[in-house]
Amino acid sequence: MAITNPIHKLLGKSPIKPLQEHMTEVVKCAELLESFFDASFANDWGHAEAVYDRICESENRADDLKKQLRLHLPKSFFMPVSRTDLLELLSVQDHIANSARDVAGLMLGRKIMVPTAISTLWMEFLKGAIATTQQALVAINELDELLETGFSGQEINFVEKMIEELDQLEQITDHFERQIREKLFNLESELPPVDVMFLYKIIETIGDLADNAERVGGRLQLLLAR
Repeated sequence: MAITNPIHKLLGKSPIKPLQEHMTEVVKCAELLESFFDASFANDWGHAEAVYDRICESENRADDLKKQLRLHLPKSFFMPVSRTDLLELLSVQDHIANSARDVAGLMLGRKIMVPTAISTLWMEFLKGAIATTQQALVAINELDELLETGFSGQEINFVEKMIEELDQLEQITDHFERQIREKLFNLESELPPVDVMFLYKIIETIGDLADNAERVGGRLQLLLAR
């Protein structure tokens, strides 16, 4: 007869690794957008659709990881992180994958072409949003070290610096978003009105990538504060 270790049962399995795996998959969704837009700029919608499928596959894997973590997150474990905080962090991460899928889906659904006059700025904006999600992943990957140090010491300062860099990247992306909205406004009379409406929506959703990545940093800051 197997003997159950009550201490092990109480401690439970650490949810940090699955949380990091989820964020890794989420960032893959965002990173694939660069290839997607390269294909759309080349009017290669067959390739764009193939990239969209890869984004959906990664988003589905992230969903599976999210569900597994929610199902198996122990109700009692000795960690300086509450169950509620982890679930909220997971939810914010999930929004990044959803935004990446939505961006590609909106573009592909109508085969919208980004005007050549703003294509360079558009890619700078997109790359800034992707870089913000990547920085959020770097910060999340430090959770192991934070736990080992009991959320104390120099590791906290290190992670706080990462969060500051994350905030700066989000601000840069915001700057690009304002610029691209202004340029699109000046081009509106030359474009189909429905396409203009969708372009603004896509810009907003790319901005959501960076905003949600910053929110990941914000959730981490709350963990540090507690």
